[in-house]
Amino acid sequence: MQQGKYPEFAEGAKEEYAGQREKSESETNSESEEESEFSGTDEAEEDISWIQWFCGIKGNEFFCEVDEEWIQDEFNLYGLSTQVQFYDHALDLILDFESPTEDLLTDKQQEYVEAAAEQLYGLIHQRYILTARGLTKMKDKYNRCEFGRCPRAFCMGQPVLPVGQSDIAQEYAVKIYCPKCEDIYYPRSSRQGNLDGAYFGTTFPHLFFMTYPELLPQKCTMKYVPRVFGFKIRREPLPGSKKEEASKSEGGRREKKRGPAEGRPATAPVEEKKQ
Repeated sequence: MQQGKYPEFAEGAKEEYAGQREKSESETNSESEEESEFSGTDEAEEDISWIQWFCGIKGNEFFCEVDEEWIQDEFNLYGLSTQVQFYDHALDLILDFESPTEDLLTDKQQEYVEAAAEQLYGLIHQRYILTARGLTKMKDKYNRCEFGRCPRAFCMGQPVLPVGQSDIAQEYAVKIYCPKCEDIYYPRSSRQGNLDGAYFGTTFPHLFFMTYPELLPQKCTMKYVPRVFGFKIRREPLPGSKKEEASKSEGGRREKKRGPAEGRPATAPVEEKKQ
């Protein structure tokens, strides 16, 4: 009845209802798509190994993926069992093996195992990148400048490599080594700067360029010269400094070698008085 009295209103209501229905259907479809995306993400996470997950964490870009077959060779891991706590559990976690005693661990012990797995993988990584396969993987990352560039202006953006100041864990954080100026610097990212330097070791960058000499750049000979109004600054040694003492001692030695001026005797002869 109302529909015949107000036909325009009825048609508008139909259009509005149809629009709301299409909107609700689209929202339902989008929700189902999101659910499928989430389910796909969960399935993808299940397919990703622990090593892929660990190397994909933001801040772990310096790491390469170590081959699981290489890790399973006990010879390659010799001596690491004495350096890492919960060694067996940590190794099982890295290789995605189910440990028979995993259910017996408390939540606190499980956290220790996860931390031990990260440390164990880092020490394994230190050895792996010195092999032919590991050097090849790090070469690919170096060519993509994944380790960053030298912050020194005269190096002109030279790609760098990670290096440790010690092969023992928990002593020094990782640094980046520039082959052009042959110096080390802090990584640009604070996350990368928190990595342990032992996970890359002291040998890696130098063995890398011995293996790939074609990648070794020419040494940078340019050096910054401080100037004031265009004139070079002459650095005088500070009073009491070692440089000042060295210059004084060197000057004294020169005087001794030089001896009396113009060949004159050091002391004039005393004339005898005539009586």
